Amino acid sequence: MQSKAATVDQYLAEIPEDRRSAISAVRAVLRKNLDKDIEEGMSYGMIGYAIPHRVFPAGYHCDPKQGLPFAAIASQKNYMSVYLMTIYGEGSQESWFREAWAKTGKKLDMGKCCIRFKKLEDLALDVIGEAVRRVSAKDFITHYTRALATTSKPAAAKRGARKAAARPVKEQAKKVAKRSTVRAASKKTAKKAAKRR
Repeated sequence: MQSKAATVDQYLAEIPEDRRSAISAVRAVLRKNLDKDIEEGMSYGMIGYAIPHRVFPAGYHCDPKQGLPFAAIASQKNYMSVYLMTIYGEGSQESWFREAWAKTGKKLDMGKCCIRFKKLEDLALDVIGEAVRRVSAKDFITHYTRALATTSKPAAAKRGARKAAARPVKEQAKKVAKRSTVRAASKKTAKKAAKRR
């Protein structure tokens, strides 16, 4: 559920008390371990932690008006979640995270970067704190720009190559369709001429 809250305090005030205490505990861990160049605020209807434009002027490629997302916390309809962009698309960080979590004996309910939980006890807070602490804003920018460069250009090149390869096929298909239409028209004309005789 995306909140319309304009501030973190408003966001916390609008969620139920049990969730507020869990979200506040996760928030405290994140804030304690964040790099000084990462700022807290509301982002996409969640409590977000982003690298601001003063540090990374380009901003987030999906919405350059936004700072570069680093982490977030949200109260969803059926669960709460912590988003750790530091482990998204970063093989070594994700492997470390999964191994460290497994050592705690707690069950990990995770998507690509979203850790879902129903109560605070479900979380390995020390692992979340370490995952955030391990990656500085500078390191995250380096990873992000490298990932963006390697995925954007080849993807665009592949799309362009597919379109270029498809052009002759499409042109050939048009020619075949045109020939079929001409043949069909010729057959109709010949049948009509035969009936007249």
